[in-house]
Amino acid sequence: MSCVKVFDLPSIEAKLKELHKITEKEDFWGSPEAQEVSREFSRCQASLDRAAEMRGEFEDIEAIAEILAEAEDPELEKEFYSRAEKLEKVIEEYQTLILLDGEYDAGDAIMTVHAGAGGLDSQDWAQMLYRMYMRWAENRGYTVKLIDELPDQEAGIKSVTISVSGDYAYGYLKGEQGVHRLVRISPFDSAKRRHTSFASVEVMPVLPESVEIEIRPEDLKMDTFRSSGAGGQYVNMTDSAVRITHIPSGIIVSCQTERSQHMNRATAMQVLRSKLFERTLRERQEQLDSIQGEKRSIAWGSQIRSYTLQPFQLVKDHRSGCEIGNVQAVLDGSLDELIMSYLRFLKNEK
Repeated sequence: MSCVKVFDLPSIEAKLKELHKITEKEDFWGSPEAQEVSREFSRCQASLDRAAEMRGEFEDIEAIAEILAEAEDPELEKEFYSRAEKLEKVIEEYQTLILLDGEYDAGDAIMTVHAGAGGLDSQDWAQMLYRMYMRWAENRGYTVKLIDELPDQEAGIKSVTISVSGDYAYGYLKGEQGVHRLVRISPFDSAKRRHTSFASVEVMPVLPESVEIEIRPEDLKMDTFRSSGAGGQYVNMTDSAVRITHIPSGIIVSCQTERSQHMNRATAMQVLRSKLFERTLRERQEQLDSIQGEKRSIAWGSQIRSYTLQPFQLVKDHRSGCEIGNVQAVLDGSLDELIMSYLRFLKNEK
């Protein structure tokens, strides 16, 4: 009964019934929302299955505890502590999902990393961040797709855009949006002086087709050009890369990694939809901040995290206060502690 209350199983069961009714509609499988509804149905069913497994395991551990209360048994006691420790970790992972309750948290994400002012150091830092997120996504079993990349001839990247696909990709990554600061001995400085570099990260949800974002054809300017990145001889010898400018907002998106102009345009339009949606959310939040007469500490574009390699080793999240001394592990993709501390911080703020 306690599991039912803690994990709010009735609401999950009600959601599952609602989704099941939607799938029974005659024209469902041909509708734009079919894929998203199917994914949500699978997530709800998986949540119920995990809750049932945890409840069964808890009952087994409880039975072992009753036996140990009556008689000593070293082997059984060892099993008790081992299974209790595993169950604790499983429950912590399940509770994480309670923090991911945003409307688009369960879906995929589009992430862009931009190098800040600072020349080669900032471009190298942007590439380090790109590698960090790639490692993190791979460790979680997510699928990463390169959409656009603007490398520098000397070192690093000026910008890169990727899509990250997997359950709750956006929910986990949304807190990475903002400015990331690096302090280190510059590998590009012959005098070996300490430099501070900045890079910004944008994170947007991949919107379901059912979400309507008005984009008028007359507001778009489309340019084609020859791909400068990887993709094979065919891509590099044709004007397959696409750049789309949304004239009213000034937003520019591009894609050059697909093998055809049509596919690049479709991907670029997907990114544009997400950017326009994110812009709407930002403007709405700015209006709320103005009405409330205060600026939130996790404002868009603010510095969110510092990575210090010299004169000491420390990663610090300026919102949640989370600090990690093993900087290299973080740069190698061990981001879960930072991500979870931010999600808990965000939940408390709400």
